[in-house]
Amino acid sequence: MKKPMHKASSKPPKAMLHKTQPQNRVADPLNKLWSGRFKEPTHASVESFTESISFDKRLWRQDVNGSIAHAHMLAKQRIITLKEAEAIIRGLNNIALEIAAGTFSFSRNLEDIHMNIESSLTSRIGDPGKKLHTARSRNDQVALDLRLYLRDEIRSIMSLVRSLEETIVAIAEKHLDVIMPGYTHLQRAQPVLLSHHLLAYVAMLDRDRGRFSDCLRRMDVMPLGSCALSGTSLPTDRFLVARELGFNSISMNSIDAVSDRDFAIEFLAASAVLIMHLSRFAEELVLWSTEEFRFIEISDRFTTGSSIMPQKKNPDVAELIRGKTGRVYGNLVSLLTLMKGLPLAYNRDMQEDKQPVFDTADTISACLTVMTGMLPAIQFNASRMKATAGEGYSTATDLAEYLVRKGVPFRAAHEITGKIVLHCIRKKIGLQALDLKDLQSFSPLIDRDIFAVLEPSTSVRTRTSYGGTSPAEVKRQIRHYKKMLAK
Repeated sequence: MKKPMHKASSKPPKAMLHKTQPQNRVADPLNKLWSGRFKEPTHASVESFTESISFDKRLWRQDVNGSIAHAHMLAKQRIITLKEAEAIIRGLNNIALEIAAGTFSFSRNLEDIHMNIESSLTSRIGDPGKKLHTARSRNDQVALDLRLYLRDEIRSIMSLVRSLEETIVAIAEKHLDVIMPGYTHLQRAQPVLLSHHLLAYVAMLDRDRGRFSDCLRRMDVMPLGSCALSGTSLPTDRFLVARELGFNSISMNSIDAVSDRDFAIEFLAASAVLIMHLSRFAEELVLWSTEEFRFIEISDRFTTGSSIMPQKKNPDVAELIRGKTGRVYGNLVSLLTLMKGLPLAYNRDMQEDKQPVFDTADTISACLTVMTGMLPAIQFNASRMKATAGEGYSTATDLAEYLVRKGVPFRAAHEITGKIVLHCIRKKIGLQALDLKDLQSFSPLIDRDIFAVLEPSTSVRTRTSYGGTSPAEVKRQIRHYKKMLAK
């Protein structure tokens, strides 16, 4: 962790033991932890409208871990006694066991995961439980919990992305001899290796992992101890808490710490780009599986049938990956819109940050998992791909480059080739069907060696520029990605 500007004193201050004093106040029938200044209970409709426990209870593990680290710090700083800290930690661990076992009772009246855990703790251990919230607020507590949650989710997602990359690289290595048409504007353009096409997605996914890695680095900042917005007068040691929770640094400004959701927005943005890439891949799988393309057959395990048409085999998994892209985009826009007009510092609007984050994490993880499972079971129709690769005048560029090697300026070679293609279109034949006399009528520089040039296999083999589709270059790409993914 980064060194603090000034180290906390090694000599602990005098004990600051907070004895619980009797309080004269109007009792809240719902026993809110914040009800001291209120005279009336919360309206029933407000209970339902403001609660978040129905969805933020998934933060229980992060909340417990953050509270244990906080209790350790309070005891070390002698703000509470060691005995009180031990009782708190023991109680929190018991609560965690119950939640994990599904036997813990969550209450909507207690609003959120923080108050549910704290209330249960207090009911179990008494006054020490009431001291846990010393020198923190729900504002910095939820900021901590969400960072801890996303830190775990991002690491998991990065691992899933890596697995998908490894899967695609393995498929590419297995199908090195398969030629297919490359497309621009969804029109046949030039022959390429199937492996080369697949590795384009590995390049995209590798950038995705880089984006999540960058996001994780900026997320690695501990906000706890900022309290509501201005810090605390108590002698806390935020660096100790950060070390225990595995953070590299702590927040510099307490107002920013509780009002910042950039890290969540950045996660959603990285997720939106990732699922866009998955959607593009899914779209190609949908197209390739049609009778019009007939490039692939997706396994029965990853397709469904029709309730009325017995012959149908639908690529529903790929379609759903494509469809779920919309909800991830929507979650990003939702959080951006939520934050755009909020004054500093914390506002209750920010309670709405969790559902978009949770939904995106779940959606991305599910899409990556199912895509990684589906791809190895796909059967590629190599003969159909190769036959299609030679159609549509796809080696016209090779003809133009042949003329360039003969000394013809590229623009002139482009024009000559265009006229040859037009001639073929009028005669309804392919380039390979022309005889040498026809070709030489367009340029006397054309010789018999042109016919080898017009073959798709030759076209692919000669694309040797760095990053090109030649077998040698694709093998180099595969070696590169295998070495990178093995790190």
